[in-house]
Amino acid sequence: MKRSHAILTVVTAGALAAGTLVTLSPAANAATTLGSAASAKGKYFGTAAAAYKFSDSVYTGILDREFTMVTPENEMKWDATEPSQNSFSYAGADTIVNRAKANGQRMRGHALAWHQQQPGWVSSLSGTALRTAMVNHITNVATHYKGQIYAWDVVNEAFSDNGDGSRRNSNLQQTGNDWIEVAFKTARAADPAAKLCYNDYNTDGVNAKSTAVYTMVKDFLSRGVPIDCVGFQSHINSASPLPSDYQANLQRFADLGVEVQITELDIAGSGSAQANSYADVVKACLGVTKCAGITVWGIRDSDSWRSGDTPLLFDNSGNPKAAYNSVISAFGATTTSPSPSVSASSSSPGPGGDGACTATYSNNAWTGGFVTTVTVKAGSSALTGWKVALTLPSGAAITNSWSTTASGSSGAVTFGNVSYNGSVAAGTSTSFGFQGTGSAPSGTATCTAS
Repeated sequence: MKRSHAILTVVTAGALAAGTLVTLSPAANAATTLGSAASAKGKYFGTAAAAYKFSDSVYTGILDREFTMVTPENEMKWDATEPSQNSFSYAGADTIVNRAKANGQRMRGHALAWHQQQPGWVSSLSGTALRTAMVNHITNVATHYKGQIYAWDVVNEAFSDNGDGSRRNSNLQQTGNDWIEVAFKTARAADPAAKLCYNDYNTDGVNAKSTAVYTMVKDFLSRGVPIDCVGFQSHINSASPLPSDYQANLQRFADLGVEVQITELDIAGSGSAQANSYADVVKACLGVTKCAGITVWGIRDSDSWRSGDTPLLFDNSGNPKAAYNSVISAFGATTTSPSPSVSASSSSPGPGGDGACTATYSNNAWTGGFVTTVTVKAGSSALTGWKVALTLPSGAAITNSWSTTASGSSGAVTFGNVSYNGSVAAGTSTSFGFQGTGSAPSGTATCTAS
């Protein structure tokens, strides 16, 4: 994308009188998001999405705004796409694919062959009949989405957890030890442009399971079996912490010549410990050239398959957590949109007269809507709380906000801090954001210490 390097600064007499500076510049481009921060480093940042949640405006607002890659949670699995033998159903998956395409997001396909979430009719098959059914399933699903998928999880979780590096004794394994390579060859024939991945969990560090996968990939490459990438699920918790050799393990796979992808990331916990672990994952991916990107498995904690562990980047209400900020920071918080937007600020002292703060904002606007990110910066004294006042244009209305409590949704709106971002050290800043319909803000934002 071509960028303009010009910076235009406009100061009007009225603005000077009000102590307000209005600037237009590519540096104020758009709200920094997970996707834009990752894209600036040549990576993607994705999430798993569920079609049945698309009626939830908070859910879809985050989905559309933050991510550049989307993986269907369940809608492309065998039980969803072929509920009856040779009778295919794509409604749920198509809903996700069509939304992603409309938003300029890419798709990961998940998963073509897996020992779980098989339709009931598969349990009556074995041997040649099951192998034929698997090949038919992969051919039909991959052909239906031909040219629309960045990468397929062709085979999912085929190795055991017993510590000896053996294959899982599944019904698919019982059709013959060559079933995995047959699945990959079938997928290549059906969707030749897509990257083909093997995906598994408990493979984050160098261990018997990951080494077994490594050996398989090396063998496939030596014999010309098509495989382009390896997916690392990275479900991190206290019983399975992020290993110290995480990056080294990613690198050894990359050294084989395959792309590595972090495919189902979630990290149990909260606060700085969780935030630091998320940052460590980002740094590991950045440290491996062939690490294409990161996908988190869900959007809000309440959307997670392990919601009790609060493992995601947004809380139950859709507010970004400390881990969100740590991911943005680890990527460098670089925006990518070249479209200029208006940024305005004003300052006001706090009750004691020495706790001044300023509020600046940037808009990412489109026809009929916008996302605004507001930065609150403390003056010479630390803040223990803050409020930002902003008047929205006529007809504009807030539909969603994060890291703030908003009073009002149209006209004159006041935003206050929440529990985790009220304390701001002198000279430092924090941020919050909101999404709305209508025209984006263009007037002065006034900050008051509280």
